[in-house]
Amino acid sequence: MIKNLQGSNILSEKRKIRKEILAKLKSQSEVNIFKKSETVKKRLFELEEFKKAGCVVFYVSMRDEVDTHEMIDESIRIGKRIGVPVVVEGKKDLAISQITDRTRQLQEGPYGISQPEVKEIKPIPDGDIDLVLVPGLAFDKDGNRLGRGKGYYDRFLKRLPKPSLTIGLCFDFQVVKSVPRLPRDIPVKMLITNA
Repeated sequence: MIKNLQGSNILSEKRKIRKEILAKLKSQSEVNIFKKSETVKKRLFELEEFKKAGCVVFYVSMRDEVDTHEMIDESIRIGKRIGVPVVVEGKKDLAISQITDRTRQLQEGPYGISQPEVKEIKPIPDGDIDLVLVPGLAFDKDGNRLGRGKGYYDRFLKRLPKPSLTIGLCFDFQVVKSVPRLPRDIPVKMLITNA
């Protein structure tokens, strides 16, 4: 549901939700994150659209997010073409690079998020992408998404070809009643949680 709010009210509401969800994310134990992430992984891997997807883009999770590390490793093992985002220096944009070995090819990049080191970047054209797993601080049932406020994913999702499936991965408490949305905010088509 899109709240009928004006620009400054929307930003204020987004700040409020961000603060609330960040506090909950930071208060989780590693054990809890691991257990919930395992449930999310199982649901993702059982999904028909995931099974059929040849090229899948994963976000590389930070400590308090649904953990994608094992998902990436297993997807590579089962023969999927895996892409991860790369922050393009000097632009507020994401490029997608193929990886074949997460632990060897990734290093800490901007904002403390792991991405391929420069010599390891192997671009994947947007048209090759079948499925994108999208991070977020909060989502609503309509797929509206609240990110960390930089707009990287909105710009990336906007340029994706229409058939690409976008799925938000999140913990149960990250699904809120309503995420206020501006015209530039791009919703995801599906959500997978541990609930």
